[in-house]
Amino acid sequence: MQEESYPIRTDLALESQERLQKDKGIVRGVRFSEEPRGNGVVVSTVIIETENAAKAMGRPRGTYVTIEAPEMIEEDAGYHRNISMELAKILRQMLPVSKAERDLDKGLEVSALIVGLGNREVTPDALGPRVVDNLFITRHILNEFGKYAFADEDVSKVSGIVPGVMAQTGMECVEILRGVVKETNPDFVITVDALAARNVKRLGRTIQLTDTGITPGSGIGNHRNALNQESVGVPVISLGVPTVVDAATIVSDAMTELIEAMSLSDLEKLDERERRELSRELLSPQLNGLFVTPKNIDDSIKQLSFLISEGLNIALLGNKEEGKGI
Repeated sequence: MQEESYPIRTDLALESQERLQKDKGIVRGVRFSEEPRGNGVVVSTVIIETENAAKAMGRPRGTYVTIEAPEMIEEDAGYHRNISMELAKILRQMLPVSKAERDLDKGLEVSALIVGLGNREVTPDALGPRVVDNLFITRHILNEFGKYAFADEDVSKVSGIVPGVMAQTGMECVEILRGVVKETNPDFVITVDALAARNVKRLGRTIQLTDTGITPGSGIGNHRNALNQESVGVPVISLGVPTVVDAATIVSDAMTELIEAMSLSDLEKLDERERRELSRELLSPQLNGLFVTPKNIDDSIKQLSFLISEGLNIALLGNKEEGKGI
């Protein structure tokens, strides 16, 4: 069986690294580190350094940082604030700014375009648009009144756009963004999108940030043109949260647990790819390729959109309690 016939649908570099390490052990050109941050929060970093490693991982060279928090979708303002601060800190490290500008207590004098990817009409895919709705947009104010509008403090020019999906606009997102970038001339673009995960435990509980950009829809097999520095013209930072998982993955995981529990000798001989093939054969043609989302996805998207927008506001405008929209 060709492995490509049954790809593991995931947008998370952490899951690709876990699978690669399980299959092949340590891979040259891939660096991995993990750091607990308290309250069950874990920050993992995957750095892909070589083209061979990028090919093995199935994603571009660059840095991928993952924040995992078990209570991320729960209603806890204090917990969410801590996650937002962690998100802002990591984002500042990725932005193309100087070391002196990475202090969260200070604002930035940069121009940032925030792009909410996804379909507002489909709840699991509405994260990006909802985040942009909650952002504190400043570009028009600074263009009209200058820094006087913010008491001469350093404040970023923040603009936002929700380009929709091709079925709504008839245009690729990259075509829209190239035009917007050309007209508004931001220093960098930050995209926010819903992702697909391999592990159901990571749905709504994981945030991935990367400096490589993003290929919208890649996690569910709908490959669009990539949004990155080469295609858009400025650095692209991508941020996302997994909201769906492949149905075949759920079946495969359940079958693996069954095998381990029952110690069925014949099934134990199957490797992971053979188990996934059997999982897909167990699924009916109507279910094959189905993606599953949690039943409380409405509340999850609401909570996550506020958490992420707060993190973006802190990163771009500074950690001021009187806050410019934070």
